[in-house]
Amino acid sequence: MTVLWTSWITVAVCGLYFWTVVEVGKARKRHAVPAPSMVGPDGFLRALRVQGNTVEQLVLFLPALWLCAIWYSDHAAAVAGAVWVCGRILYARAYLQDAAKRGPGFIIALLATLALLLGAVLGLSGLLK
Repeated sequence: MTVLWTSWITVAVCGLYFWTVVEVGKARKRHAVPAPSMVGPDGFLRALRVQGNTVEQLVLFLPALWLCAIWYSDHAAAVAGAVWVCGRILYARAYLQDAAKRGPGFIIALLATLALLLGAVLGLSGLLK
């Protein structure tokens, strides 16, 4: 059986997203913000933004991940995907503490996404494979 490493990265991404959802729930409880309210203290809003921004990033990241895996290299896509996951964890942990510190993790994840897009384009064009 062939193992697509990108599949394991996708599982990790789902776990990462689930963690951000749990963090919003914990922040709701900690800051007494009842559902469905989307406003509250900064600690709650930071958790909500981490979760929301993660959803926004998934729309670009997941297609790039799988296009790169299919058209260029499963291993290369998995490595870039792992970098993305690490970047998003750094981003989330920093943002949950202080919004001003979220930049480095965001940049790491962004560069990983761009690498995946480049791999997808080069693979689709036939320039790599």
